[in-house]
Amino acid sequence: MDSRWHYLLMLALVLHSFGCAALGPFSPLRPVERALVFAPSPSTTEAAPEPGGQVVSFTTDDGVRLQGHLFEHPEPRAVALFCHGNAGSLESWSEVGRQLSEQHQLTVLAFDYRGYGHSAGSPTEVGVLRDGRAAQAWLARHAGIQKTDVVVIGRSLGGAVAVDLAANEGARGLVLESTFSSLPDVAAVHAPWIMPHLNMTQRLNSAGKIASYRGPVLQCHGDADRLIPLKLARKLHAAIPGKKRFEVIPGADHNDPQGAAYAQALDEFLESLPHVRTHSQLESPPESGLTGTDHS
Repeated sequence: MDSRWHYLLMLALVLHSFGCAALGPFSPLRPVERALVFAPSPSTTEAAPEPGGQVVSFTTDDGVRLQGHLFEHPEPRAVALFCHGNAGSLESWSEVGRQLSEQHQLTVLAFDYRGYGHSAGSPTEVGVLRDGRAAQAWLARHAGIQKTDVVVIGRSLGGAVAVDLAANEGARGLVLESTFSSLPDVAAVHAPWIMPHLNMTQRLNSAGKIASYRGPVLQCHGDADRLIPLKLARKLHAAIPGKKRFEVIPGADHNDPQGAAYAQALDEFLESLPHVRTHSQLESPPESGLTGTDHS
């Protein structure tokens, strides 16, 4: 038997014993996964920020140039990084950054992952997590604060980026909107026959990471979410070790507006955050006793 057959036999044994996940970047499912998980919208024209915003750019630790839209509030009660979902680009997500800034008195950076909008490269799990770290570091330097004093907000796919940041870099507070426990958990709902927990290489295992973050968390999710079922949000919530609050949005599907009740919950969460001691403009009122109550 020549070396080629030895290789094919070994490959078959690995796939049978451990699944495609064991092959990592060499998995035959990897291109399919990336196409399903990431839906970048590259831009050929400059995406102008919403009124009051400015275009900024920064570079990741592996040399990828990213673009963001910065919305600076004259009297911010917090500096926040917004990590958007898997589809679209700043062309559509810039409005969320502006709304966060205006409605909640925040300085906000919204940014495009690699391969999205005018950001260079192409997205992968490792890549978008690097992008989040670069964005948080740039925002902290720009605002004159520590990385741990940035409030990190993540929606859907961006929730996994936000969890990774909070767990590994730290955050003043973590806000999770319509996100998941892990990618294999989501895939198991929609395509259980592919045995995603065994075969998927793109994991984004937020439920496994979040135990490393001990700060406060606000989480919201629609109870009619057909893409990421509410039970996966609850699984993630159960893994949060610190102070936490869960807001269920009645009747809301994955992309539906989050409503006034959530906006009020976000304001209350921001008011409860600990002081920022390195920048007097960002000091907020003393901690108001955020509880672990489930408000569903």
